[in-house]
Formats: sequence, C-alpha cells, structure tokens
Amino acid sequence: MGEVYQKMPAFARLSERVCTVLGLNPGKFTLQGTNTYLVGTGHRRILIDTGSGVADFEEHLRTSLTRAGGIGISSIICTHRHMDHISGIPQVLALHGGADHIPIYKYLTANDIPPFPYEYTAIRDGHIFKTEGATLRAVHTPGHLDDHVVLYLEEENAVFSGDCVLGQGTAVFENLAEYMSSLRRIMELQPGRLYPGHGPVIENGVQKIEEYIRHRQEREEQIVALLNTNPPGSKDGAWSSRQLVETIYASYPQSLYDAAEGSLLHHLNKLLSEGKVQHVKGKWLLTTDK
Repeated sequence: MGEVYQKMPAFARLSERVCTVLGLNPGKFTLQGTNTYLVGTGHRRILIDTGSGVADFEEHLRTSLTRAGGIGISSIICTHRHMDHISGIPQVLALHGGADHIPIYKYLTANDIPPFPYEYTAIRDGHIFKTEGATLRAVHTPGHLDDHVVLYLEEENAVFSGDCVLGQGTAVFENLAEYMSSLRRIMELQPGRLYPGHGPVIENGVQKIEEYIRHRQEREEQIVALLNTNPPGSKDGAWSSRQLVETIYASYPQSLYDAAEGSLLHHLNKLLSEGKVQHVKGKWLLTTDK
C-alpha cells in the first residue's frame, strides 16, 4: 500500500522565475517534505510557504538564497495555516532582521482567532502580488482548510496548488463539497503546470485535476450504488459507515479502515448536504425521492 516517493533535490531551479527549497520535513502527510518556493527574477523575491521549522531549515534556506543568485525575500505568502506551511516563518524572519522587514500574507477566516503567532496581512480573493519577473493572483480554494489559497502565476500559466493538489497521491480535506468546488475553480484557470505544496512538479495540470475530480466522483458513485442495496443481514437499506468501509475496502488491510472511514464520512456528509441521503439512528440510507 505504501507509495514510493520520487526522490527530490533539496534545492532546484524549476523555471526562469521559480526555485523550490525543500522544507526538510519528510513524513506520512508531508511526503518528501513541504515545498517552499522562491518566485521572481529580481534580487528580492516572494517566498511561498515556509515549512515546519525544522532546525536545519534556516541554514538550508540561507544556502538556497545564495544558490539562487544571492537574493533576499521581499514577502511571505502562506497557502494555509497548517503548521508544516507556517512554522518556518521565524527562521525566514531571522535571516532578514525580523518581522518589520518582511510582510506575511495569509487568507484570514473566522477560524483565525487572534492573537496570531505572527502579524499577518490579510489576503483577499483575487489579491495581486507583483515582484520583478512574476505576477501572482490569489484564488481562495477552501476544502482542504477554510483559509486555503492557490496562487496563479500569470507569466507561466501555472498554479502553486498548496495542499489542494499534490505531486503524488491524493489530498486530504475537511469539507468535500467545498474541496470539489475549489478543484473546479482551479480547472477554470486551465493551468499548464502545477507547483504543489508537497511532491514533484505536475506538468499537465488540467489532467491531474481531472484525475482528482474523477477519483472523488467514482467513490461517490460507489457509495450510492451500495446504498441502493441492503447491507449484510438486513433488508432495510440502512448502512453504518463501518459496513460501507468493510465492503468498499474489503481487499485492503483492516489497519486502514479507520482512515478510510474518515474519508468516506466526508462523502456521506456531502451527499447529506445535497439531500441525497439521510442519516437516521447512526445509519445511512438513500433519500427515497432522489
């Protein structure tokens, strides 16, 4: 079941205006580590995300700035509030003399409750960031988290996709309906390339997003098809989420069932919000008039 992760360099020049600096924080959810990106062509560039704040990252970033041409950082944009994307902020600031010198941008929601660990400047949907050689447009894409944004790089028709689309595997989310809407919103940009928050660069962005959407649609269709039948030992058509998991994931190790059930519940709650299913006494069944 374990996916073999593609080896990635700690620093790479991905295009004329994009370099990646790996966060040095590999793991189950971070894959090879968080991708932080230096964007622009001038002496001071935008940094997208900052990693987990591991001890070696500060020196690694210092070395990477030298390898990129002896550059500095003009501003930080955080794609969302997860700690593997914002915890390196103090290290970035330390390299540049403190918070007064570098603005930190993040989309703020009702779940961002002051006091903040850092002084954020709020991003709005459509916010434009300009630096020498690059223009970025923020697009609010909730679903993975309510504050998630992707950044459209106009000069390359590319998208920094954060944790909405990954370089390997599939993304996790807290709200599937919002997540699906966000995938479609990115699709409207018709990006050629995706720079993900984790994993290698995706060269055919539209194809990858289509795969993500299709994967979720197929899972939803599978759930609805099962709800059209009776669960083992019953004739009322009402399934527990665990029964659904045990049927859909019958060929998988039982050790994965808890995680699978969490994902499946996102699908069921989306169907519930759309009025397609009912949740009665802990069981799930199709709405009869749908």
